[in-house]
Amino acid sequence: MNETIDSGRCLSLATHTTPLQIRPYEAADWPAVWALLEPVFRAGETFPHDPAITEAEAQVAWVEQSQAVMVAVDAAGALVGTYYLKPNSLALGAHVANAGYVVADHCRRQGIGSRLCQHSLQAARRLGFRLMQFNLVVSTNTAGIRCWQRNGFQVVGTLPGAFRHRQRGYVDALVMVQALVEGPGA
Repeated sequence: MNETIDSGRCLSLATHTTPLQIRPYEAADWPAVWALLEPVFRAGETFPHDPAITEAEAQVAWVEQSQAVMVAVDAAGALVGTYYLKPNSLALGAHVANAGYVVADHCRRQGIGSRLCQHSLQAARRLGFRLMQFNLVVSTNTAGIRCWQRNGFQVVGTLPGAFRHRQRGYVDALVMVQALVEGPGA
């Protein structure tokens, strides 16, 4: 599941490109992954985790409860993104994948989230998933919604007031899906 891709350098918006490697998570990556996750979880704007989540709880949620965890590393060896992949449900619904993505704040709007999404779709297909579903895409996360739609996801439902945004109160959440297989019964 290693992939090397070109992306804009995260340290600036300069036109230089640098290789970005997406590879499997290793235990030694945890401090850097936590450094990405912590501010996002604490913000309470895009993930449903308790903003007061502990590091140990976050590690269980992101790593131990996932089927696959990947990290994106820039040419300098800095971890600039991560995603998890896991079944969305149990037993008879386990053929549907779910994923979550975080990109370093200083690297956003440079296509890394899109590359992580594309990589996760390929990984989900290889793992035998038939569909990917995002259960709770916060309606105020317009950049994320645009990214997922550019990568083939469709909104199939709106959950009114389903997310308690830390700054805006109760906001809608979207359910988004993408088929991973084609043909009858897909």
